[in-house]
Amino acid sequence: MEILAILTMLIILCSIYLLWKLYSLQRTTNCYLIDYVCFKPPPDRIVNRKSAGEIIERNRTLGLSEFKFLLKVIINSGMGVETYAPRNILEGREASPTFDDALQEMDEFIDTAVNDLFKKTNISPRDVDLLVINISGFSPAPSLASRIARRYKMREDVKSYNVSGMGCSASLISIDLVRNTFKSGKKTIALAISSESLSPNWYAGKDKSMMLSNILFRTGGSAMLLTNDPAMRAQAKMRLKCLIRTHTGANDNAYNCAMQKEDDSGFVGMHLGKNLPKAAVYAFAENFERLIPKVLPYRELALYIYRTIKQKVVKPPGKGNLAMTQIDFRTGIDHFCIHTGGPAVIDAVRRGLRLSEYDTEPSSMALHRWGNTSSTSLWYVLGYMEAKKRLKKGDRVLMVTFGTGFKCNSCIWEVNKDLGDAGAWEESINNYPPQTEVNPYMEMYGWITDETDETFNREARAEELRKLY
Repeated sequence: MEILAILTMLIILCSIYLLWKLYSLQRTTNCYLIDYVCFKPPPDRIVNRKSAGEIIERNRTLGLSEFKFLLKVIINSGMGVETYAPRNILEGREASPTFDDALQEMDEFIDTAVNDLFKKTNISPRDVDLLVINISGFSPAPSLASRIARRYKMREDVKSYNVSGMGCSASLISIDLVRNTFKSGKKTIALAISSESLSPNWYAGKDKSMMLSNILFRTGGSAMLLTNDPAMRAQAKMRLKCLIRTHTGANDNAYNCAMQKEDDSGFVGMHLGKNLPKAAVYAFAENFERLIPKVLPYRELALYIYRTIKQKVVKPPGKGNLAMTQIDFRTGIDHFCIHTGGPAVIDAVRRGLRLSEYDTEPSSMALHRWGNTSSTSLWYVLGYMEAKKRLKKGDRVLMVTFGTGFKCNSCIWEVNKDLGDAGAWEESINNYPPQTEVNPYMEMYGWITDETDETFNREARAEELRKLY
């Protein structure tokens, strides 16, 4: 009997221990966003109307066709006159960048954003257990992750990852890497850094599909501190509910629609092909088919299932997934952070998700103020929402990104408390949305639509612009 009693007690104790371990593991597999900082470059890096035109005009290989193409792109880009560019581009050295130009661009961002983040959260660099940085277009040796670990004297056992080549979707890939590391159960603080290197990646040729990146991308960056420690939940701004990654690279059209390559003249640049919209739509649909069950309330999910079955029975020709286009995503999501790839990207997502202008305002305003800052654009959109005091406790925020490969990544955050930090938006948030809808570039460059090969005088136009400013 004594042996039986001892065995019974051991079984009970083991069961209690396993239950406690399971409970503890579940608590430490959450991913909390402690805080984040968006980089605001200094005023001497602003791209205004004059400098934007000068940068385009400097490429003497461009004819009227290319000149008109670039000016039309910038007129329709959705960007304002306070975006930022690297110093070597503003100084006229974009066609001959140095290695130090790229390092200086990264150092200026890191020194500002990461320092501000540690100061803001009162967390020491020595407390960081995991470091992840994503920069697609610049991968030196030692890595940028090692450069950061050295600069901030991080511990010798810090786990560091340097993510490159992932394009505009890289920020959520970094968050996914952090989330998966958290599943180990060990209490961890992670520093995730997201930016893009523009200094060494200027395209000096005249292929229109590769000239677009020169106009569309702008300087930006963000730094985020995350943890799985439940003791820091009260300090955290948001909790990650789910993250979905979709990669359609097995399809040749999707793989080739956005890629770095060499043109016929030997110039290297980022090619954005005509198949890009189609690839984006396909990746977006694939991603949201997996996201829908995780975000929709039961009633909306039941309607989606019913419509899907009905569509398969009726099979209307060439109509695509009609069931998805009828979903009201606002029943499960309160705010939408859409990648600021351009007005066409934002409008396509707005139509696809049946959103209002209010829903997409943060993305449009982030595009206007900061431009397309690649993988870090989501955080400027989130910053706008916070500066406008839209984010309340319990709200759910959707982030959607697109990137080379071709990839579509999405995630849902739950807001832990009412938020209202203006951050990088502090000095400009009261000016948004703009009171006027006048295009800032149309007045200066609208003449390009009326020019012909016979009337176009490049030198005369350049002189006119110099007199205006």
